[in-house]
Amino acid sequence: MPNTSPQQSESALHAFDYWQVIKNRYGLILLTLLLVFMTASVITYVMPKKYESYAKIEVKPRGTTITVFKGMEDTSFGRVTPNFFNTEFEKIKSRNALMKVIDNLDLTNNWSLDRETVFAILTSIVKTDNVRGTDLITISVRHSDKDVARDIAAEVARAYKEYRSETEGKEGDMALLELKKAVRVQEDIVEERRKVLANIVRAKGIIYYGPDSYYRNTGMEDDNGAKNALDTFNQLETEKMQLESMIQSLLKYSADQLMVYASGLALPDNVVQTLYPKYLDQKTQFEGLKRQGLGLKHPNMLATAQVLESMKKQLDEGVVSLRDTLQAKLELAEARFKRALSSKNDKRGEAIKRGLDAQDYVDAKREFESEQEMLQQMKLKLIGEEITGKMPNDSIIVHDEPVSSQNPVSPNVTLNLMLGAVIGLIFGLGIAFFLEYLDTSVKTLEDVERYLQVPVLAVVPKDIGILHKQSGMSPDAEAYRILRTNIEFNRKNPEDNAITVVSGGAGEGKSTTLVNLAYVCAQGGYTTLMIDADLRRPRLHTFFDISNSVGLTNYLTTELMLEDVILQTPVDNLYFMPSGILPADAAGILNSRRMSELIQDVKQRFDLVLVDSPPILGVSDASVLASEVDLTMIVVQHRKLPRNMLLRVKQAVENVGGTIIGVVLNNVDVRSDSQYQYYTSYYTYYAPAESQIGPPASTASSKSQAASKNQPALRGNDTELY
Repeated sequence: MPNTSPQQSESALHAFDYWQVIKNRYGLILLTLLLVFMTASVITYVMPKKYESYAKIEVKPRGTTITVFKGMEDTSFGRVTPNFFNTEFEKIKSRNALMKVIDNLDLTNNWSLDRETVFAILTSIVKTDNVRGTDLITISVRHSDKDVARDIAAEVARAYKEYRSETEGKEGDMALLELKKAVRVQEDIVEERRKVLANIVRAKGIIYYGPDSYYRNTGMEDDNGAKNALDTFNQLETEKMQLESMIQSLLKYSADQLMVYASGLALPDNVVQTLYPKYLDQKTQFEGLKRQGLGLKHPNMLATAQVLESMKKQLDEGVVSLRDTLQAKLELAEARFKRALSSKNDKRGEAIKRGLDAQDYVDAKREFESEQEMLQQMKLKLIGEEITGKMPNDSIIVHDEPVSSQNPVSPNVTLNLMLGAVIGLIFGLGIAFFLEYLDTSVKTLEDVERYLQVPVLAVVPKDIGILHKQSGMSPDAEAYRILRTNIEFNRKNPEDNAITVVSGGAGEGKSTTLVNLAYVCAQGGYTTLMIDADLRRPRLHTFFDISNSVGLTNYLTTELMLEDVILQTPVDNLYFMPSGILPADAAGILNSRRMSELIQDVKQRFDLVLVDSPPILGVSDASVLASEVDLTMIVVQHRKLPRNMLLRVKQAVENVGGTIIGVVLNNVDVRSDSQYQYYTSYYTYYAPAESQIGPPASTASSKSQAASKNQPALRGNDTELY
């Protein structure tokens, strides 16, 4: 069997509680549903019928019909903005458009109303909408007269078309006038730019060959001279810096280092570059002879040394000559550098002057040509607008002319009735749950045990009759058998056999519960005495058709014997003490020593003594009885008294020293309160058949035989119910 999580169980419990509320108050819900539904039906019936006519039109933005010159379209026209249709809706219902409708249909005279009132009515009955996915607009009109609705819808479409044509015509004329003014202003600007260009051409000596020509300046060279002068200057500057670096290196090196450095310079007339490798070879040869063991005096060694010395002298002279050569070249390079610097400066000045002249010319030429091109475009636009203005431009087309509707569109009977039913159901459910929220009466066994802190002895279903008047073994008796069993197991002392049955208010089934409990106990073979101590409104004698002229009050106020006021009922083992004559001071009679002695006496004579009492919250009699008997059983009618009233019942019993054995939850409608079905569903199943009923127990039989009709037997000892 799958496990059920606490969250699932709690959710199921809440759903069950909601369904239980609906079942308990389904009559109220249905009544509310019916009332709201009938109200919706009446309102729908009395509502005036309205007919609807509509015109379907196509609305085009301005300038979408014909384009006069390609490339000259005005982006301000022919473009649908996101708010285009909303704007047109407002135009259709604008004052200017609707006033035309009022005048054309003479609505002020036909309706006998002033213009403002008629305008307000038109505003409310004229509706506009966009046909989804299209550029079509629907103009609908609702009116109680179908012909009036048709005429107004047709006239609104015509008035809107006329109003828009007038508006667009005025806008076009104003735009054309402003365009002509702009063309004249642009012509003046072009003429001014032409004069400026002509002055620059004459002053700078520039030849103007038209808009597509390049810049030309007579009597002047191109800027290549300035560029060549700059290149030459840079080259000489580099050469001068190289020579200065070489000379500085020759000055800072030693003789040997200078010789090595000079041999690496690729300069003309550099003898060091060719002689130094030979000097190194000769020196290597000298070192080789020396390693062969030849002495410095050896002829070969002397000859080689002389050659080395001669070559060394030539190298020193070559280095000195190289330094002089470099110095001369440096002086020459500096002179050339100065001339190149002067030439560069001259060329640069000339180039700057030519550049400024060219820039003035180019700017003036560009401005003139730009303004001239704009003038040409404006003239083309002007011509196009003039031609377009002369062409018919029908931007509004009526596709569906309004017709008279044969069936009313309002009121919508089906929708109104469905809404009435739904609203009635919701309203009924709301009232039911609100009343359930306000209802603080006892609804469940848990309510009783939570607030009263006493056990529930039995749950008695609704509409249970008097058991001893029913034929055979009624299954309703099973609830009282459970009550009998729970009384036995909930009393702590077996000697506590005097029990009073109380309730908070009248009509909770207290007397019926007592009679049925007494009958079930007597049927089980136990001598049971019923005492009708309700001296306000006694009822027990009516259940047995016995006179109550002599009874409890007679015994308490006279010297009658107990046997004179106790009667045996037609049920075996069941005895009854009527109330007697009703006294003026019922509480005083009950709160007497003789009453206490009576209780003690009957406790010894009978197995069970059940005392009926009046409602405990109404009078003090029940409190007196609760203090006299051993135990008190509270009968609570399901869903009747608030919980705080039940707490007062409990407090009233406890305040006089009474002991509460438990509560009987009476008159429970198990058909609607399905939570009690598990408690009562097996009453019928387990109820004994009539054929299965056996004779009473031997103990009970002996006691029954010992009691005569008017002489109840005295008990020698107490016997339990079971």
